[in-house]
Amino acid sequence: MTQHGPLAGMTVIELAHIMAGPVCGLMLADMGANVIKVEKPDGDDSRRFVPPAIEGEAAAYMMMNRNKRGIALNLKDPEAVGVLHRLLETADVVIENYRMGTMERLGLGYESLRQINPRLIYCEISGFGRTGPYAARGGFDLIAQGMSGLMSITGEGPGRPPVKTGAPVSDITSGILAAMGVSAAYARMLQTGEGQKVDTSLFEAAITQTYWQSAIAFATGIAPGPMGSAHPLNGPYQAFQTADGWINIGAANQRNWLRFLDVIGAAQLNDDPRFSSNHARMQHLKDLEHILGEYLRKEPSKVWLERMEAAGLPAGPVLDILQMHADPQTLAREMVVTVEHPVAGKVETLGHPIKFSQTPARIGRAAPTLGQHSREVLDELGLPPEDIEKMISSGAVIG
Repeated sequence: MTQHGPLAGMTVIELAHIMAGPVCGLMLADMGANVIKVEKPDGDDSRRFVPPAIEGEAAAYMMMNRNKRGIALNLKDPEAVGVLHRLLETADVVIENYRMGTMERLGLGYESLRQINPRLIYCEISGFGRTGPYAARGGFDLIAQGMSGLMSITGEGPGRPPVKTGAPVSDITSGILAAMGVSAAYARMLQTGEGQKVDTSLFEAAITQTYWQSAIAFATGIAPGPMGSAHPLNGPYQAFQTADGWINIGAANQRNWLRFLDVIGAAQLNDDPRFSSNHARMQHLKDLEHILGEYLRKEPSKVWLERMEAAGLPAGPVLDILQMHADPQTLAREMVVTVEHPVAGKVETLGHPIKFSQTPARIGRAAPTLGQHSREVLDELGLPPEDIEKMISSGAVIG
């Protein structure tokens, strides 16, 4: 597949599994990088995240690894380590999320590789970062969400059990942050010829989701708690129940607040000192929620959304995932695309969220089957065909 996008020409070796590292590789691949995913002989663990599967191929694995080529190496075999070493000698980027010390034991740590490839950008994604007292700990999204404070601000309200966000935000965000860091380091490398280490973590990625709540805590010395769908600084800015479902309403600033009152026929509420300013509304948010709920439960969601759109008021439905996939804006922005998989056939996947006017991202390759491109990649390294077949026969390489 011809590479397209702003990162065409970048070669990435992905030594990562499950989610955070593969998200980084996915972002770079969508933007044109040649991403070669290196798997262990039994494959990325997400290949076993089933059900669901399509023709035996794990849906979770296919989502995270489209646009990549795949090679499988048994890194307990010196020949396989040698292959990986050769790949890294000429790569622009390596992404790894092994436990601390694993790459060093293979002779593939940053200090070793920079001696043979000073241009290499060495991206490490870990649970807590490569420095500090928790550096050697493994990382999981749930643990990061709890320790970052995210779970203390997520949920229905005070006194309820802690809740993690429905999506693994620390995994996904750390992958996106890593891709941003790699892109920045790559830009500098093109200017100076010098690579560097890029180090981020699930813990830090989750912390970045607490900007508003951290601002409140820094200013007041009080840790904010969960507020359901409400906003900690502005209101009303949350989900409300209608006659037949739920809608989100963003009437946080004063102009939108007044528009909102006109739409629901409650202009007199602005004369109530409890609700006349954002500060007052936040002080009496529970009262406000109760009163507004009585108005909004009188009509179905469709009626309210039509009225609010006509008034220029930010509002929207609360969609489930399938409804989101079918939404006309989702489709117009090409956020659902179809690729052809060698086993599963036509497979739907999510599109790339950044649009480039001159160098558009492209999703043209399905996730690889285990070792699908091993021969191809080894051939590109210049290895003789007989050596390739010998390594595959010995189990050093899966292909």
